[in-house]
Amino acid sequence: MNSSPVTESAHNLNRRDFIAGNASGLGTLALASLLGRDGLLADEANQHRPKAKNCIYFFMEGGPSHMDLFDPKPELNKLDGHPLPDSLLEDVKFAFIQKESARLMGSPRTFDKYGQCGMDLSDFLPHLSTCVDDIAFVRSMKTDQFNHLPGQLRMLTGSPFRGWPTLGSWLNYGLGSESENLPGYVAMVNLGRGLPGGAASWSSGFLPSSHSGSLFRNQGSPVLNLANPPGVSDDAARSSLEAVNELNRMRYTDKGHEEIASRIKAYELAYRMQSSAPELLDLSGESQATLKAYGLNREEVTNTGKPGGPGFFRSFARNCLLARRMVERGVRFVTLFLSTWDHHSSLDKDLAYNCRISDQPVAALLKDLKARGLLDDTLVVWGGEFGRTPLGENRVNFSTITGRDHHPYAFTKWLAGGGIKGGQIIGETDEVGWNAETDVVDVHDLHATILHLFGFDHTKLTYRFQGRDFRLTDVHGHVVQKLLA
Repeated sequence: MNSSPVTESAHNLNRRDFIAGNASGLGTLALASLLGRDGLLADEANQHRPKAKNCIYFFMEGGPSHMDLFDPKPELNKLDGHPLPDSLLEDVKFAFIQKESARLMGSPRTFDKYGQCGMDLSDFLPHLSTCVDDIAFVRSMKTDQFNHLPGQLRMLTGSPFRGWPTLGSWLNYGLGSESENLPGYVAMVNLGRGLPGGAASWSSGFLPSSHSGSLFRNQGSPVLNLANPPGVSDDAARSSLEAVNELNRMRYTDKGHEEIASRIKAYELAYRMQSSAPELLDLSGESQATLKAYGLNREEVTNTGKPGGPGFFRSFARNCLLARRMVERGVRFVTLFLSTWDHHSSLDKDLAYNCRISDQPVAALLKDLKARGLLDDTLVVWGGEFGRTPLGENRVNFSTITGRDHHPYAFTKWLAGGGIKGGQIIGETDEVGWNAETDVVDVHDLHATILHLFGFDHTKLTYRFQGRDFRLTDVHGHVVQKLLA
């Protein structure tokens, strides 16, 4: 795909002539909007009819423990307190574990089988257990990053370095937005300690900034600087916007720089959002049954550990409901961040707390999407940047061992809807959950599969930057066929 989201014939025109030939002076923006709304923008990269139109990505910052949630390991419990063979530890890097004295740590969790598919799930996930027939669990995920910042960037952008576009940005670049009055890409954040990547976690990187995620906040105005300043009427704001955009159009006609076009688009979208965002955020039209299902009125529980904070239960539940309302209104990609699952200590207590925050509203969202006929073309993804070690974390200054370290060699993510074949497990790990052994799925494979579900050949969705054609999957990745319905 070319470096500007327009058709091939438009791309081959001289940019200035193409713009000057349109009455508005912004033909590229208008054309991209129309093509994106009609689903035609990605034609030259499409190899098949897409199954997914929208994506809701639950990013569980910190690294959830797979053997305590999704991947039961009876043998790990039998070997509790035993060392791993030296052969497994020889070339391994840990964030904090001391190799010489490290010992396996069993899981106190109980697992039962659920659904017609007989899926094993932890007792910490009673609500998700009612949805397993719609979910594909990938137990054989792996990555090459074992620290949070590069691991999160790898999972979100395909690269461990800052400055690369996120998955949501790539999809908005390739497909455009279905919504005229809301951003095509939204990020919502519930933070216990902060997000190491910060805005890089929803950035457009080297793509035009119009493809960046818009951050919706949990308190105050959801989008900064959206409301008119005190004393400024709507008519005055519109006149000011038109004057600013006219100057920007003149500059764009002269320079043809995509970031000027992105700024014009941002101003126009912000003006339209002054009416659309309040309607989106107004939940008064939702039934009491819906609010109860998502858990908006659950009792807030304060955790004395590091994850969570005041209002986390309500804000995360509200964000899950808003995610459904967003995809209904054409938002292409929604990321919900929940921090932190980084359980180096107090694993059992803190993991229970995180699951209490998230299990009910996530399951409610899946059921709500399905009941409204939205799950068929809405892809839902859940997971973090890596897993946790089967070894207990024996950090030097720890008096007791109650947590697990970062683990990139095996972990679980799950997907549902949007062309995913539910009710199945992809891959398996060894008897203690150390290595992914069959049907191993790399981060690039996951991204290739997601792009495939949206109708893309991942090798052809590219953007020319600094003399090179970049893509989300770099020079790697293959589609995981077993995931496809």
